[in-house]
Formats: sequence, C-alpha cells, structure tokens
Amino acid sequence: MNAPSLRLAFLLVTLSITPLSAETLPLPDGLVGAATDEGEALLVGAEAREAYFPLVDQFVTQKNQAYCGVASMVMVLNAAKVPAPPVPEYEPYHIFTQDNLLDERTDAIVSRETILKQGMTLDELGGILATRPLAVTVKHAGDNSLDAFRDAARDHLAKPGQFVIVNYLRKAIRQEVGGHISPLAAYDADTDRFLILDVARYKYPPVWVKAADLFAAMNTTDSDNGDRTRGYVLISKRPESTGQ
Repeated sequence: MNAPSLRLAFLLVTLSITPLSAETLPLPDGLVGAATDEGEALLVGAEAREAYFPLVDQFVTQKNQAYCGVASMVMVLNAAKVPAPPVPEYEPYHIFTQDNLLDERTDAIVSRETILKQGMTLDELGGILATRPLAVTVKHAGDNSLDAFRDAARDHLAKPGQFVIVNYLRKAIRQEVGGHISPLAAYDADTDRFLILDVARYKYPPVWVKAADLFAAMNTTDSDNGDRTRGYVLISKRPESTGQ
C-alpha cells in the first residue's frame, strides 16, 4: 500500500475507532497519540505494521476495568481468524467476545471470578492463549533484554498472522497508574517506537511509545505473579487456524 493510500486508510480507521466525545486523560510527555499528525506520520513510515489493520478491524474497549487482558485476547484471536464460538445474538455468525472467551478450560488457568476482581498476570494471559490453536511464547522482561524484545516484537509485527501483547506498568510511562495489558500494532525504526492499541479507550487513546520506555515499563515486578516481572507474549497463527 503506498503512502497516500495508507494515510487515507489510517484516517478512516481512526474515525471509526475514536469516540468523538471521549474525555480521555491527557497524554504525558514522551507519548505520541496515534490520531495526531505525528502519530499518523509514524504509521505511514513504520517498517513493521502487518498487525495494524487486522487488529483495528477488531478493536474493542475492555468492558470493565479488569478486562484489559480479555479484550486484548479477543482482538488477537479475531484478527488471527481463530475458529470462534457462535454468538446467539449474531446467529449464524461466530466471533470471540469478552463474554464468550472465558470458559471451563480457562478457569483451570485462572478463574473468571479472579479475573473480574484483579485482572490477570502475564503467565495467565499466555496460558489462556495457549488453549487455542496458536503458537504462544511468554517472555518476562527480567529474563530478556531491550534488544531481544525489540527484535522479536518488530519481526512479529512485520509478518502476517503474528501478534504481540504487552503487559506493562502504566506509571512507568507516566500514565495512570497500575498494571495494564494491550496489543502492539506497529513499529517505527526511525524513532524506535511501538504503537500500543490501548484497550482502555475510555482512559487513553492508542499511543506511540519509545521501545526503551516500554521495556522499562514491562521490566517491573507484579506481586500477583510471584514478583516476577511483566513482559510480552509472542503469538503466531498456526496453518490450521482458519476462520469460519
């Protein structure tokens, strides 16, 4: 897709996903809103953006303040066209929603009651994704490096059918305030920034963040996960994962 076509497509998608009356929190210095002129230019010039359009086609807002991980997984599963369960109100169509993703299999990893109360950890996120026909690799920031993260995330975002979900501490990038989960959509090498499609769209818009700042925000301990560091999940669509 050439630059003018991509710019038009980006603007159309932005209009479709950004509530016109949203009263989101102001962005701190160092973050670039995706819907700004600078944010648009970053997407146009990004070297790795294969995940962007499949994800924005499935962009959802987390349905409550504990469901950032659930919303992120719904976006990725639908973007990857993983076979989904039926939804009575959409019959005969199948799609993952925040109401049908969790089931008895995922309860064995972390109960629905626990998620509703406190969200989920990085390892629980990876475990739930692994119940689906996907190749899933969980990476804790404390066991890796900035360079390893950048290389792996960039390579995933540059290939069709591959996705990255990050688990980070908001206050480390000067947002408010606790642990959060959202998918990445693109990487721009010139500025060394990743685009986070923030599923808490009532709170913050999608933002471009420096790779080093994002890694530092992931390299924070999570008391709900045995004080292990947060991190990222690399996800690949398997050949048998065809849509319905």
